[in-house]
Amino acid sequence: MRITLVHPRDLGRPEVDRWRALQEAEPTFDNPFLSPEFTIAVGESRDQTRVAVVEDGNDVVAFFPFERHPLGIGKPVAAGLTDAQGMVKDAKAEIDAQTLIKACGLGVFEFDHLVAGQPMLAERHELHPSPIIDLSDGWAAYTDYLTANSGKTYKSTLAKSRKLQRDVGPLRHDYASTDPAPLRTLLGWKTDQYRRTGRTDRFATRWIVDLVERLLATQTEAFAGVLDMVYVDGVPMAGHFGLRTRNTLVGWFPAYDTAFAKSSPGLIHHLAMAEAAAAAGIKLIDMGRGTKEYKEKLKTGELHVAEGRVARASAGAGVHWMIRVPVRKARGAVMANPVLLKTADRALKTYGRLRTALQA
Repeated sequence: MRITLVHPRDLGRPEVDRWRALQEAEPTFDNPFLSPEFTIAVGESRDQTRVAVVEDGNDVVAFFPFERHPLGIGKPVAAGLTDAQGMVKDAKAEIDAQTLIKACGLGVFEFDHLVAGQPMLAERHELHPSPIIDLSDGWAAYTDYLTANSGKTYKSTLAKSRKLQRDVGPLRHDYASTDPAPLRTLLGWKTDQYRRTGRTDRFATRWIVDLVERLLATQTEAFAGVLDMVYVDGVPMAGHFGLRTRNTLVGWFPAYDTAFAKSSPGLIHHLAMAEAAAAAGIKLIDMGRGTKEYKEKLKTGELHVAEGRVARASAGAGVHWMIRVPVRKARGAVMANPVLLKTADRALKTYGRLRTALQA
């Protein structure tokens, strides 16, 4: 077995086609964050991005995208942004995780959204739910599910939508738009949300903005950036930017105008997006790891992703353990305790309000 490291820009058409064939052969890998187009787009902004191409004889059997950081610390491509991570490989290929990271020049590889079917899962890890909307039986079947299982959520959202249209004006939904103007509106809402809730503003980082714009411009049958917006009386109210394969749409950056907050714009938008996605042939919406209220109300089930690391005996791995592992365990304890989680969320929002007031 031979492992060769390349920058994503150096992948040729045969390698990209083989990557996609391996991805589409295994349902576990049907996520656009695992698509070659995503890694290539990230590589345009992140020079530390690499792909390990694994060959067995004359066949390429796996692609492992990663970022190489100082001290031999490896991370997933666009770490901190992605909701699916890992290697895309032939189901029959047996690849040793220690051998892999050694060939990549890494002492440790950390992950927090590793999908199933990975060699790294032989190591110690924690599993986390990633809620999904199953649209494989169509939109009508999904609304039947919501009617039976969402309590008052589905009916109350429809009622709020009707009231909004009576009071303000008609709704319009643009799905899969490639116009950069509404994208800028959406990112502005998201920045406001980050500041309100005390989170770091991702869009203050230029390469992330560049990446999103590059992905919006990527439109193929197998992979595309998907921007959709809901307008009320011609005014943008809520939207989302995500990615899709042929069958799977991933939730990434949803946001809305807080002027419409009382009308549940996020739920109105997500239902409109799911309906349009189903009509476009999408079979599954992966809303990403986390237990936010809107995900719990809309989900039909969940996948699982893993958090942990695989490490070799090295100085870099030791430093990484001291810096990262205790923090991750502490965060996990907070996330698993509803009281601690609510307290932490309240503290972040208070910080966000204070920071906004000081910047005004």
